[in-house]
Amino acid sequence: MDVPFILIVALIAGIISIAMALYFRFLVLKEDPGNERMQEVAGYIEEGAKTYLKVQYKILGLFVGVLAIALLFLPSPLKDSTTYTRIFEDALNWEQMVAYLIGAVGSMMAGWLGMYVGVKANTRAAQGCTISTKKGFDIAFFGGAVMGLAVVGVALIGVSTLYWIVPDPMIVLGFSFGASSVALFMKCGGGIYTKTADVGADLVGKAEYNLPEDDPRNPATIADNVGDNVGDIAGMGSDLFDSYVASIIAAMMLAATLPFLDINLSEYGRFIYTIYPVMLCAAGLLSSLIGIYIIKRTGSDEPGKALNTGTYLSTLIFAALAILFTLIMVIGLNGEETTMLWKLSACSIIGLLAGIVLGFTSDYFTRADRKPTRKMAEAAQEGHAVVILSGFSYGLLSVIPAALGIVLAMVFTYLLAEVFGVAMAAVGMLAIVGTIVSNDAYGPIVDNARAIAEQGDLGEDVIRIADRLDSAGNTAKAITKGFAIGAANLTVLALLFSYATEANDINPGTIAVMDLLNLNILIGAFIGVVVPALFSALLILAVQRNAAIMVDEIRRQFESNPKILTGEEAADFSKTIDIATKGSLKELILPSIISITVPVSVGIIFGVSALGAFLAGAILSGFVFAIMMSNAGGAWDNAKKWIEDGNLGGKGTEVHKASITGDTVGDPFKDTAGPSINTLLVVMSLTASIFLGFLMLFGNGAGLISF
Repeated sequence: MDVPFILIVALIAGIISIAMALYFRFLVLKEDPGNERMQEVAGYIEEGAKTYLKVQYKILGLFVGVLAIALLFLPSPLKDSTTYTRIFEDALNWEQMVAYLIGAVGSMMAGWLGMYVGVKANTRAAQGCTISTKKGFDIAFFGGAVMGLAVVGVALIGVSTLYWIVPDPMIVLGFSFGASSVALFMKCGGGIYTKTADVGADLVGKAEYNLPEDDPRNPATIADNVGDNVGDIAGMGSDLFDSYVASIIAAMMLAATLPFLDINLSEYGRFIYTIYPVMLCAAGLLSSLIGIYIIKRTGSDEPGKALNTGTYLSTLIFAALAILFTLIMVIGLNGEETTMLWKLSACSIIGLLAGIVLGFTSDYFTRADRKPTRKMAEAAQEGHAVVILSGFSYGLLSVIPAALGIVLAMVFTYLLAEVFGVAMAAVGMLAIVGTIVSNDAYGPIVDNARAIAEQGDLGEDVIRIADRLDSAGNTAKAITKGFAIGAANLTVLALLFSYATEANDINPGTIAVMDLLNLNILIGAFIGVVVPALFSALLILAVQRNAAIMVDEIRRQFESNPKILTGEEAADFSKTIDIATKGSLKELILPSIISITVPVSVGIIFGVSALGAFLAGAILSGFVFAIMMSNAGGAWDNAKKWIEDGNLGGKGTEVHKASITGDTVGDPFKDTAGPSINTLLVVMSLTASIFLGFLMLFGNGAGLISF
């Protein structure tokens, strides 16, 4: 088995993924887009989403260009082929810069393709609901599958091709850094956009004027639907693309040195270990394709069951394919190498199982038919403040089982293969990301479909079918968020290990022990703990500021033109879309700058070891913030919907208004700050590794201030 053949397998898998994404795009676009009014509403949504992404990509182009220039002049990382230690030469860093640009462009392409099909699928899914639940489900799910397969395809093609050309994971790390920098923009910007519109629509349309969900008289309705696409399809897709690539690269970087495994490792064995994460992801892609087929075949009248069944079966299929791929790859290895490769296979399966546990923990704490959400709904009977207290408390409680899942995964995988095992658990957790992203992108498509069904006057029976699809989508999104948070945390832990390994390669003993009694280490950890809190505050305040402008605009339209409320004249949707677009793009700049400048500043001032402690602190506090906010927000949302279904008095009551307050608080929690922390952690971890050679220029890694 020669080198090109192994890489070609992953490359072919990536090409198949892109081909299937294009095929699903064809299947979606050939469906009936519905009546004239439906197409008009869908046109507003599509135009708003495209306008937003075009403006965002222009800003991203400047950001990516500046970082590319910075990377070009960073010390160029080279791996000594004899000692496998890292050296840096005084030359332009062309390889890593090009890899960075490819990663950035790849992430933007995946986000654009997924969003494009999403805005085409929504009206077709709504029209499909006039035929049957299964028809509406199929169209929406195929639309989501385009995003899922695009993410995996671009990632596998990019990583395998770059490693084939430049067989050094440190160079390929630039690809991951490019994907992460774009993901941060898209996740933060999309999150601010969608919640600006959603909060404004709820506070005025629902709470003040008692308008139904997705009522066409509400000026923020279209902006809210646009936000679902740019936030939950393009944004979440970029987020998981980012984590997926980072998990592969982190494992590859560790495999390239392997100083911690006491085995007799040959040069060929080192290569197999380095490429093994890519091969497992190829197995995961095949599992996702089979899972997507199964979901489509079992959709019928129970979409929620179909989505969950597809996820479970994808997991089982991945376990079988991981064993098969490992059987092939052990050929030519010695006994110790073979045993270790089987252990790594087990680590990847453990990681995937941990991801499933985290996903369904989020499901338990957010579903309307579970105890936590029901308790929150009942708390609304006591008033607005009690709803907030209840949701916040259950959000904190949900951190505990999620943390236990991560800890157990770390314990078992470390016992099997030390830190390399933990890295492989992250790879395994994200192996079926094609299925996970497909499920996630399905959610906003059916959410939009429900809105179009109402605005297109398709009747109550069709709206009820769309509601069933939307309910399954809400559950899928909750599971995806839990999965994404867990995967991101294992990924950044693996990146932390690889960062420490690379630092010791450059200067042995640089990061031997992170002693918290050392003031530099303590300061680094303390700053790291604080950054996720600062980041979350900036994003939530951004939503609050923009939502206030949106609220004023909605009130202005209602007061200046009473015919909007009677339905005689249409609301000015373009104005609210413009508010959400400009506000979100303006507000995402500072959080994006912080993610790069703060870790670099810590490394310059307090040293490379302090930066390692900074990453550890950020990982731990970021995990708590992300889980708490995502689950609390999801539960507040579903508690409100449960009341709107006629429970505890139903719509228009004081109980309902209290639940709207909870949902309004939860919106930026679950869709802006919570999931964006994942991307923040990955970007900061990658920044630390990318700038490591530069940081070594300051006191040989000790920093400007050393206590």
